[in-house]
Order: sequence, then structure tokens, then C-alpha cells
Amino acid sequence: MADISTYLFVRHLRSEPGFHVLRFRAGKLVASGRGLTFFFHPISTSVAEIPVDDRQLPFLFHGRSSDFQDITVQGTIDFRVVEPETLGARVDFSIDLARGTYSKEPLDQLASLMTGHAQQIAARYLAGHDVRSLTTSSLAAIQEHLESGLRAIASLQEMGVAVNAVQVSSVSPTAELEKALQTPTRESLQQEADRATFERRAIAVENERAIAENELQNRIALARREQSLIEQQGDNERRRAQDEVDARAIEVGGRAQATRIEGEAEADRIKQVGGARAETEAARLDAYRTLPTATLMALAAKELAGKLKQIDHLNLSPDFLSTHLASLLAAGTERLAEK
Repeated sequence: MADISTYLFVRHLRSEPGFHVLRFRAGKLVASGRGLTFFFHPISTSVAEIPVDDRQLPFLFHGRSSDFQDITVQGTIDFRVVEPETLGARVDFSIDLARGTYSKEPLDQLASLMTGHAQQIAARYLAGHDVRSLTTSSLAAIQEHLESGLRAIASLQEMGVAVNAVQVSSVSPTAELEKALQTPTRESLQQEADRATFERRAIAVENERAIAENELQNRIALARREQSLIEQQGDNERRRAQDEVDARAIEVGGRAQATRIEGEAEADRIKQVGGARAETEAARLDAYRTLPTATLMALAAKELAGKLKQIDHLNLSPDFLSTHLASLLAAGTERLAEK
């Protein structure tokens, strides 16, 4: 806004470059331009200050779709004043020469005018579409429609106002309707989440089954290895027992062979000794065979006396003595004769 200073009976106005100043004296335009600075007498002077920089006008209005649902459109309108003198002639932008502020509300009037045109354009657009297409389609369509519609309004052009751009930030139904529209999507997402959960659980169950099957296979493999170990141990025990039996058989066979050899040797020895004894006995018997009867009887008595330990009684009858003494004497006589 303008900066006004008072010096005695005159005042000084200094405006910013973003404002176009219209200076009137006695009802006639005497100066026009951006960022003017001048002294003036407040009694005969009036000043209008029109913003010529780019401005943004936010809007929020309601409409109804073709299926009779309430829709809220929110966004901003970028505009600027291209013909400030024309706009100053249509809208009162005069300022208070004491404070430098607007005497009325020209900006609100301009904003109300542009918002009304935008609301009419948007209402016609909303009425031609159902609520689902409005909420699911891109915002660029209604944004482009609003922008082209505002630029085509002749009254704005005649006022010297140009629309730079329109931004639509949201097109939304009521909260209840929006929730209802979101329900299918929410349910679909929930179903996908449930499906993902089920798939994850199925994968977990499959993994558990695979783990259990793997453990079972491991147990079977261990059981088979244990069975093979037991069989191998049994084979080893049987082989060890057989080896012991074979060793004992070999030992017994060796002992039997040794015993047989010893027996054969002993038999040969006995046979040889017996043969020698038999030959000796035969020779002895042959020697005895030639001896007289009395001599044999004497030798028998001698042999008998050698084997008897003690003789308690000895009975000799006269007949026995006479007979044997006669034999002894005869034998002695024969030996003497031979000598």
C-alpha cells in the first residue's frame, strides 16, 4: 500500500512498484503510472492504487454431480491486472489520503467476481459427470476446463483482468460418500492383504512340512545307518566268533596232531622197547628152556624171594626137601664132572 506523509498543508505519497497509481485532481486524471511519488493537496486530490503484480485467489465451492452427489472443488486462481486504468474505472480502488489504505474493499469485490465465474464454470462441469468419474479421473481435466472458461469470460477481459493459470488441488465428495467410494478399494486391498497373509501362511506351512519331511528323511536315513551299523556289528561279532572257532579248531587240530605224533612216537618207542623186551624175554626163555628142572626151580625161588617183603612162615616137608636136595646134588655133580 501507499506510504503517505504529512508536511504542514501538503502531503507526500510514495507507492510500491507493484501498484499502479492513478492521481486525479478536480475529477481529472493528471498522473498514471507504477510506483509514483508526489506531493499533493488533500482537498483537491484523489488517488487510486491498483495492484498489477501476479496474485493468487484461493477458492472453495460446492457443486452437484450428475447423480446428485455433493462435490467440493478446491484450488487457486492466478491472475493479474493488465489494464489498470480500465479496472480503476470499473472498480473503486481509491485510497484514504490520511492512512494510505483502501476506502472500500476492491480486492474482495474482484475476488468475489472471479470466484463466482469459476463456481459457475465448475458447477456446469460437475453436473455433466457422475461422482465416480469425478473422483477417479485426473484433476487436469477440470483444471483445464476452469482455466479456459475463465479466460473466455468477456466481462473479465473488459475489466482488464487476465487469468494466468488455475490449479485444482482436490475434487472430493462428502465424507460419508467418500468413505463409501473407498470401501470397494479398501475391501480389495484388504482381500489382497488377506491373500498375501494366506500365501505367507501357506508358504510357512509348506516350509514346516518340508522341514518335517526333511527331519523324517533324516530319521529314516539315521535308522538305516543304525540298522547297517547293527548288521555290521553282528557280522563283525559272527566273524570274530568264527575266527575264534577257527583259531580254536586250528589249536585243537594242532594239539591233536601233536598228540597223534606223540602217540605214534610213543607207540613206536613202546613197540621198539616191547620188541626188545620180547626178544630179551624170548632169549631168556630160550636160556631157561635148556636148564634143568632143579635149576629152574632154584631161580624161581630166588625170584620169588626177591619180590616177597617178609616171610612169616615157611613149611618144608621131608618129601620136598629130599626130592629137591637130590636134584641139587645131581646138578652139582654134573657141573663138577663137566669141569
